[in-house]
Amino acid sequence: MTTDSPQDPRRLLLLRHAKSEHPERISDHQRPLSLVGRRQSPRVGAAMTAAGLVPDLVLCSSALRTRQTWELARTTLDADPQVELLDEVYDAGVRSLLELVQAVPADVRTLLVVGHEPTMSQTAATLASPESDATTLARVRVGVPTASWSWLETDGAWSELGPGSAALLRLTLAE
Repeated sequence: MTTDSPQDPRRLLLLRHAKSEHPERISDHQRPLSLVGRRQSPRVGAAMTAAGLVPDLVLCSSALRTRQTWELARTTLDADPQVELLDEVYDAGVRSLLELVQAVPADVRTLLVVGHEPTMSQTAATLASPESDATTLARVRVGVPTASWSWLETDGAWSELGPGSAALLRLTLAE
């Protein structure tokens, strides 16, 4: 866990997996990262570290490409947070993803969700409060590219998170 004080905001990071392959005769759940995705993923972790956003907890889709994205991003973090691999994130829509986030323990200050489109961008847009960055909100409303992540903050408890309750601060794109 981080050493944040209880007054610090909770930070939610919504990461779309890195670029994946589309091989024939492989189920969607088993699609691996492409070479581009393998290069993107460590940059994600480095960017989060540079922004001071090392997660306390990671909720990661059980799909191969999301697990690989997380494992490669993790190599550039200066931490080894708890990770939960969840079929529920793979299958999630906005409402079910929000329910997973609302159940996160109160002592988690920075939460990373590694998932899929369109759920990652739709969740960011749904949670965005009037204090959100307008340009970022406009961008997430049309979807986000692979290996990009939205940064939201709230002063409330995870259990209180709902539509319009978190400031959408930034969308970081893979370089």
